[in-house]
Amino acid sequence: MVLAATVAPLVVTRLAGSPAWAGAPVAIAQTGAASVAFLWGSLMDLAGRRPTLALGVGVGVLGSLLAGGAVVGAALWPYLAGVCLMGMANSALLLGRFVAAEVAAPERRGRAISTVVLGGTVGAVLGPALVAPTSRAATELGVEPLSGPFAASAVLFATVVAVILAGLRPEPRELARRRASASAQVEPPPPRPLGRILRLPETRVAIATMALAQAVMVMLMVITAVHMEAHDHHLAGISFVISSHVLGMYAFSVVSGRASDAWGRRPVIAAGGLALAAACLWAPLSTRLLPLSGALFLLGLGWNLCHVAGSALLADPLGPEERGGTQGFADTVMGAASALGALASGIVFAAVGFASMAWLAAGVSLVPVALSLRGAVAPTAASPRAGQAR
Repeated sequence: MVLAATVAPLVVTRLAGSPAWAGAPVAIAQTGAASVAFLWGSLMDLAGRRPTLALGVGVGVLGSLLAGGAVVGAALWPYLAGVCLMGMANSALLLGRFVAAEVAAPERRGRAISTVVLGGTVGAVLGPALVAPTSRAATELGVEPLSGPFAASAVLFATVVAVILAGLRPEPRELARRRASASAQVEPPPPRPLGRILRLPETRVAIATMALAQAVMVMLMVITAVHMEAHDHHLAGISFVISSHVLGMYAFSVVSGRASDAWGRRPVIAAGGLALAAACLWAPLSTRLLPLSGALFLLGLGWNLCHVAGSALLADPLGPEERGGTQGFADTVMGAASALGALASGIVFAAVGFASMAWLAAGVSLVPVALSLRGAVAPTAASPRAGQAR
């Protein structure tokens, strides 16, 4: 996803002929993700985690091939359709963090989620680094250079499908059920309706945090490539900045997971919101490579803190039969917020410039801080229902 996202704003700007479209690929991808996240979550409860993840990621193979073909044919709408399918695939894969949470003890859920998120560190380095060589490979084959990253994405998605089918055993849903049955002192209560779960304070804060942090991160990230190209940065420099950003998103996941377990979810959420705001204020101060890299790295770190702690906070009060649908709904909201943020970034950038867009994002970043400070939860945040699932 990072490999394709690095070049997506450049591709759509060329196909559409206007920088106002720069945020469209991410907006379309997140719209696709939001449209099926609840479906993936519900399907996980019905069919299991492994087949749902494999099916979802398989959609990404088709999307990458469609997008790459559209780049070769200079076709805007097929390109956006392919990006939409890739977003749907990423939506399924993102639910993997909750799969890790459900097979972990409540006091270790933050670390379990962060371990899965830490896997993205490889993508943080490898994805942008593959942009130049895959583009050169496409050029040598006589096709549009920017189609190369999408061909590579198709190969990587197919590899992920194989890994999930072969390696994700035993089925996590059954493992969670067996552990809950073996450790429960009383008969577990029946699953609560989604409306009741959404009235829980932990659920509301967690969903709002993940959605707003995602929106802020996307607003600044997707437009940075266009901002840098306008200041005569080459593709290698743009890739370096995006790589720094994604490294910040994932490299410190173990730290954020342990902090979430040790200090509580809400303090980590507050720290993440402040980091996001600081990054948004820093980014417009210079157009040079290293300052932009530092700002985008901090942006990724703030997102990571909010994402890991918010995911753990959401998982805490849920029973085994409530997780798929609730977490799918949360990712639907997160995807919708991200799509709006991406779309707004291009429009605001075209209208009033990079600095104004970054200041707007900084203001939004402070909302999770305010939400996290409204109440407190215990460091492990283990509800009676969560304790039954140990």
